[in-house]
Amino acid sequence: MHIVVLDDFENALSILKTNTTITAKATLEIHSQRLQGDALLSALKPADVIVMNRDRTPLRKPLLDQLPNLKYVVFTGSRNLLIDYDVLEERQIPISYTEFGPSKETTVELTWALILAAYKRVGEQSQLIQDGQWRNQHSVLPALIGERLGVLGLGNIGAKVAKVGLAFGMDVVTWSPNMTPERAAEHGVKSVSKEELLSTSKIVTLHLVPGDTTRGIMNAQTLSMMREDALLVNTSRSTLIHTADLVAALKLGKPGMAALDVYDEEPLPLDNSLRQLSNILMTPHLGFVSQPVYKMLCAGTVNALEAWVRGEPLVTLVKKST
Repeated sequence: MHIVVLDDFENALSILKTNTTITAKATLEIHSQRLQGDALLSALKPADVIVMNRDRTPLRKPLLDQLPNLKYVVFTGSRNLLIDYDVLEERQIPISYTEFGPSKETTVELTWALILAAYKRVGEQSQLIQDGQWRNQHSVLPALIGERLGVLGLGNIGAKVAKVGLAFGMDVVTWSPNMTPERAAEHGVKSVSKEELLSTSKIVTLHLVPGDTTRGIMNAQTLSMMREDALLVNTSRSTLIHTADLVAALKLGKPGMAALDVYDEEPLPLDNSLRQLSNILMTPHLGFVSQPVYKMLCAGTVNALEAWVRGEPLVTLVKKST
């Protein structure tokens, strides 16, 4: 049987090559660079099994219809929004996921790393020292205490981000489509309208799940509500922001700055317009990329593939729709 691993940017799944249980019964093809178009189809066409790293490459019906040999799909993590599950279910192709480890906690950590790095201009200050400009340029930085933090989405990640904001002495407010004052109060924060949150918050951070009411929630209209000195942070999903509108808004200086960890296309193309902006801080989708998380992802992938090649009951299967 033939196993194809996609988007192993971190080379974490190279450990599969040393697993004799798997390699004794299957050939392995591991791709550490993103494949698209004909190259993607060519790689996947002979595959009996596809291993997907997170939701870096879509697995949609037009592609699936061209994969006659496909018998099993494994994806790392507990949720993938880019798979046509109904197509796989119709073809009776099972899908397994892996346990994820402390990805929510590491995303909170990265959210605050971005906020602090952007707000305190850490990169700029380091460069001043490197350039010998410590005493030649004065740097009087803003403080977080007393400023308003707007948290869009108060789930597992958003609630932890809010807790850190409270620890910094910030005025923390929240909004989501189904937010209530009581739920916000349980986390020590205040529920406000989306319009108030955007127009009054010094820092706005996104922690929503994309859906009909949240996809593209940050667009030309909502971005125009933000303060000129505001910082917009997104460590959630790129589809929450209309990227072209964000580029236009940042060029106008409203909001004043953005800090992003997620993008419409990853890795970010060299000609992407986000790269041309000076008031943006970007990291390469690192929110979930950490040692404990990848230990779990790799172990789960190994377990899934070992069960498959042995003909044993498959593990951590995605439940069929009813």
